[in-house]
Amino acid sequence: MTVQLGINPLTWTNDDLPSLGAETPLETCLSEGKQAGYAGFELGNKFPREASVLGPILAKHDLKLVSGWYSMELLTRSVEEEIEAVREHLTLLRELGATAMVCCEVTGCIHGAQKTPVHLRPTFPADQWQEYGRKLTEFAKYTKSMGVEIAYHHHMGTVIETADDVDKLMEHTGDEVGLLLDTGHLTFAGADPVAVAKRWAGRIKHVHCKDIREDVMNDVKNRKLSFLNSVLEGVFTVPGDGCVDYPAVFAILKEHDYAGWLVVEAEQDPAVANPLKFATLGYQNLQRFATEAGLMA
Repeated sequence: MTVQLGINPLTWTNDDLPSLGAETPLETCLSEGKQAGYAGFELGNKFPREASVLGPILAKHDLKLVSGWYSMELLTRSVEEEIEAVREHLTLLRELGATAMVCCEVTGCIHGAQKTPVHLRPTFPADQWQEYGRKLTEFAKYTKSMGVEIAYHHHMGTVIETADDVDKLMEHTGDEVGLLLDTGHLTFAGADPVAVAKRWAGRIKHVHCKDIREDVMNDVKNRKLSFLNSVLEGVFTVPGDGCVDYPAVFAILKEHDYAGWLVVEAEQDPAVANPLKFATLGYQNLQRFATEAGLMA
């Protein structure tokens, strides 16, 4: 089985900063994504959340549902409360054939706070790793029993952001907890995505292919900008348009027989970075990298 190439609607319309692409209808996102070559989409804020409604819309464009973000609060919730909170979202993913759920611990997160410098993000409470790992593993066992595996998304502005955070999360959880490897977030966090991929290749269930403009990253860090203002400055771009070593990352994925989705998730200001142009560039580069690595025929 080879990988499939998908995209996140952030290219057209932004969930964390809804003013970006607010005027762009879902129809445009889907039609241009299909035109660019993608086989599927992750969920966004303009997607209907009933399988009976969303299914026919995706089918009209010959697209699959790849996954969808879930905001987790296991630091403050019980496992039972989290299971209740995820129920409708999990049902939607399962009914439309998605087998991985993007999830992120959002307790205290600041990535949506435009005026808060991203370096002021909360840190994970050191005395709660063991208990959190137990709870997350239990939660992951439940979602897996429902046919959908967890892909934990380390994310700028949250309690699990750095390579060290990822290591601790993986060390304190069972194999039921999969990892979402996001090349852009790791690079922004000062980590090497190749090294992280090597350490946890067997746990990677989903991949976000977000590239970094290194000069912009250095500038926004120096100016201590927020996550959203860094996005507006153009810190992220599509694969092959930045400094991430995708051939090295994909070689590791191939070595460990990765067969999931490779998803372009490269939020930019659509008024500056034309969505169709960048979606097409991202697809072409991603297809080339994946083919050269042997992940695609």
